[in-house]
Amino acid sequence: MKTTPNIGIINALIRMTIGFTLLAWTTAKMIKRPWRDSYLFIAILAAMKIAEGIVRYCPLTALYEKLGDMEENHRSTQDDEFDQESMLPYNPT
Repeated sequence: MKTTPNIGIINALIRMTIGFTLLAWTTAKMIKRPWRDSYLFIAILAAMKIAEGIVRYCPLTALYEKLGDMEENHRSTQDDEFDQESMLPYNPT
């Protein structure tokens, strides 16, 4: 599977900054309260943001773009099926 970068450099740097900040915060909190599982979950999410910044590929952005393309294709096929001249205007009487 070939993945091409789908986020910009500035977006990647922002993701990495937020990821490193969250990772530092959660590791400091996990030192005080190691029994809390929520800190581990946030640390995993922060590591994911760091990886997205390094690779410059976000799977959620790719999914959003793919769904947008599918919707656009669906609209274009629907427009081709119905001719505007053959449709009668709505008349409730």
